[in-house]
Amino acid sequence: MDLTAVAKPCSFGDKGTSDVVLRLRNSEGRPEWFYSHSSVLVSKSRFFADQLSNPGSGSCIEIHCSDSTYDHHVNLLRLLYLPTDSLLDSLDSVQSALAVLRLAIAFRCEDVTNCCIQYLEAVPWEDKEEEQIVKEVSELGPVAMPILARIQPVDLSATKNVFISAVRFATSIGGSCPPFGDELKTSAQEQVEFMLGGDEDTPLVTADDEVKSVVKSGLSQVCSLFENELSSFLLVPDITAEIAETRILQCLSDVEWMCNILPKMDLMKDFVCSWGGMSRKILEIVEDKKLDNAMWVLKVKLIEVTGKVLEAVGYGNVILPAPCRVQLLKTWLPYIRKIKPLLDAKADEDTDFPYKMDEDLCQSIEGAIVLLVLALPSNDQADILTDWMKTEQLKYPDLSEAFEVWCYRTKSAKRRLMEGLDRVGNTTISL
Repeated sequence: MDLTAVAKPCSFGDKGTSDVVLRLRNSEGRPEWFYSHSSVLVSKSRFFADQLSNPGSGSCIEIHCSDSTYDHHVNLLRLLYLPTDSLLDSLDSVQSALAVLRLAIAFRCEDVTNCCIQYLEAVPWEDKEEEQIVKEVSELGPVAMPILARIQPVDLSATKNVFISAVRFATSIGGSCPPFGDELKTSAQEQVEFMLGGDEDTPLVTADDEVKSVVKSGLSQVCSLFENELSSFLLVPDITAEIAETRILQCLSDVEWMCNILPKMDLMKDFVCSWGGMSRKILEIVEDKKLDNAMWVLKVKLIEVTGKVLEAVGYGNVILPAPCRVQLLKTWLPYIRKIKPLLDAKADEDTDFPYKMDEDLCQSIEGAIVLLVLALPSNDQADILTDWMKTEQLKYPDLSEAFEVWCYRTKSAKRRLMEGLDRVGNTTISL
């Protein structure tokens, strides 16, 4: 067969100009003949070029295919007859492009292969399609790897920049973005949590000084917004109180979100210090007479956040000097002691009252407080235990365990002191 002849215009299946017949087994198991042209096959497929360069090949080439790939084989053969600049427009789905790509690689059709790769790299994928594409590309080898560009790991610098941008958005650094600011901020918070979810690059990103600086700025921002909204609430007319309450709860939700993510970045101490710094002002407002029978959800949320702070300090995850621990306890212990029976009473009056301190929350706070008390200097323990025994609310938090330990330690300390004095006295007499 003369492969050097000048190619003439021809179309797929044109029997009159065909010089090669392709024998393809169809979906019903019967062979089907496709009239083709060596000039097209040789120029578009290295597989066919090799086949037709064999002197004994003849004018018929048999192609074996399964029922499931029959249509895709036919599609590939049709694509060989299209101009290169028309190939992209001929592809209409991820599934068909993926199937044709598999065959194009097998038949070494460079133009069709590049076209399918370009198409699959650019079009959107559904979740199921993405799974199939990842599987197929891994089997097709390096030539198809550009398809996976959108899901390839990014370098550390890019990851850091995305993380910083998400934190800025999540904490409203630079202001919100109306009209969809709250929705986008919530989405950014979810993505920050996801990025902190145990990826191998996470420690490298969170240890970066710039990242920590931005996160600390975000903490300062959300705490400041919450404090400002809460401070202005007492001045708000009743007619707009509901709107103001919604803003306060949203700000507190942002504060709670920071409380949840900062331990993953070893920055919980910053949160504890920020919370401790604004605790007095928070309680001054919340305990105002105007709020005696209002904003129960806010009061419970404050307890929940404080519980996480007490746990962090009580279990030694955050190390604070003794005076700071004393201040933390003396600030929040009276409020917790006061609010718990009020919530219980509301729940007894109305079984549908939704704002309660559940059993797990109560136990975790009580356990943290006991640990905190027992880690204080003895005199500070005595002050807190004395105050506890003077109140009517001895049941919660129950500090009887701390009291028992304090009594035992006090007796042991006194005994050690007396023994030490006796040894000193005996040493003096012997001299």
